[in-house]
Order: sequence, then C-alpha cells, then structure tokens
Amino acid sequence: MATVAVAAEPGAGAGAGALSALRDALRSRRLILGLVVVGFFVLVAAFGPLFVGDPNHEYTDALNAGPSAAHWFGTTNIGQDIFAQTVDATRPTLLIGAAAGLIATAISVVIGIGGGYLGGIADELLALLTNVALVIPTLPLVIVASKFMGDNGLTPTIFVIAFTSWAASARVLRGQTLSLRNRDYVLAARALDEPRWRIILVELLPNEMPIIVSQFTFSMVFAILGQAGLAFLGLQSADMLTWGNILYFAQNAQALDSGQWWWFAPSGLCIAVFGAGLALINFGLDELLNPRLRVYRPSKARAERSS
Repeated sequence: MATVAVAAEPGAGAGAGALSALRDALRSRRLILGLVVVGFFVLVAAFGPLFVGDPNHEYTDALNAGPSAAHWFGTTNIGQDIFAQTVDATRPTLLIGAAAGLIATAISVVIGIGGGYLGGIADELLALLTNVALVIPTLPLVIVASKFMGDNGLTPTIFVIAFTSWAASARVLRGQTLSLRNRDYVLAARALDEPRWRIILVELLPNEMPIIVSQFTFSMVFAILGQAGLAFLGLQSADMLTWGNILYFAQNAQALDSGQWWWFAPSGLCIAVFGAGLALINFGLDELLNPRLRVYRPSKARAERSS
C-alpha cells in the first residue's frame, strides 16, 4: 500500500519551537517570580497614583503616627501619608531606572560592539575612552556631574546616571565581539561583501543579546540605587518625589534616631525587592539561554530536537 506524504505547514517548526521555549520559560521559577515582582511595581507605577490620596496633604491630627488602618505606612512629622508618597514615588523612580538603563545600554552597545568589530584606531580610541571611564570613581563622578547639570527634574538625573554607568558593559561587549568577529558565519558574511552595519545588526547583535539584556537589568538597578544615593546626599530636587527622596526626608527628620521606622522602611524595601526582581529575571534568562545553568528539565520536544 502506497504511503502518502503529508507536507508540514509553513512555520510549523518555528511555532513548535516557540511553544517549547515558552514551556521552558514557565518552568523557570526565578524568571516567573522576577516577572511577577517587576510586573507588580509596573502596575503600581501606572495605576497606583489614581487610587491614593494627595501625597502632599498634611493630616494635622496625625503627626508622626505609626501604621494604622487610616495610614497604612504611617505619617511623617508634618502629617503626610507615607503610603501615598511611596506609591506616587514609584513612577518617577522606575522611569529613571528604565530610561537611564536604556541609554547606558545603548551607549555600551555602540562603543563595545562597534569598536570591537571595526578594530584598528577606532577600537583603540573607544577602548581607551572605556578604560578612562572605568578608572574614574563612579560616585564622585556622579556627584560632580549632577551638580554641574543641576537638579531641575528627571531629565538631568537620567543623563547623569546613564553617562556614568556604561563603561563596564561596553568592556564586556567588546570582549565578546572580539571573540565573535572571526567566527565562520561572520567571515562568510564578509566574503559575501555584506555591509558592516548589516553584519553587526544581523550576525553579532543577536548572538550578544543575552549579555545586553543582562547588562540592561543591572544598569537599571544601578540607576535606581544611584538616584537614591544622590537624593540621600541632598543632590536632588526636593520637589521630585522618589523612593530616594523619601529616604532623604526621613534622614533629615532623624526618623531612624527617633524610632520612626515606618518612614524609611517602605522605600528601602521597595528598592531592595524591585532590584531582587530584576536580578531574578536576569538569572531566569540565563537559565533559558544557557542549558548548563538550568535547574529544571527542558520540555520533551526540545530535548528530542537537541538529541
């Protein structure tokens, strides 16, 4: 009896691969937990201010009050609701982290991958710039740059942190690019006389995406911690409400000495938990992209294809 061959539908293999990758992602507890944590803060930043009161309203009948049903995180020394302040501060804090992280990552990609692939005098100059940026102590550089650009809102803070946090990522990407530029697929692209920009975007960039994503997550954490440090030192505008500024207000009012733990604890915990969520996402992506790091078994379909 003759057998009839059934042609596979176009894209069936790609769809199966995507479903298998999704199953593997759902097996990574670190990735899922990190996405839940970060997603929670994103939702708070997007919709939280719509459901809390005015963070600047002063409740004169509740000064220095501890956590209660009326004020979940207590109040400040002038009667401002700390819960409303913490929720309202989430949006600018995450905006600073995301924007500064994106800018710093973009700079590191251009300098690290571009210089590493081009080579020659361009690579030497960019590597020298990176080494100089790495040698300069970060905190004093951030402080000087912050005072030079002023403290008039989010934009100066974003650019100050971004332009002082790209060097380490650029150095890692340059080293990876130097190891990839002589691979067979890159040499084949050169032999076909493909333009440099296409080789960088199509051949190099996708292979370095795990490093880029990892560098972005840590750049975002650094940006949030950097802004909190600047605010704690009094180098940020008092009109801009962020988690770091809340810590600055609590420190100025000597909340720690007077036992007002509810003033500084929520903002400090938010910074720590959000940073942990980003770290978990980074570890989860490493597990997905590097099978040797996995602590779970891959899906059956993917295991059959890899065997």
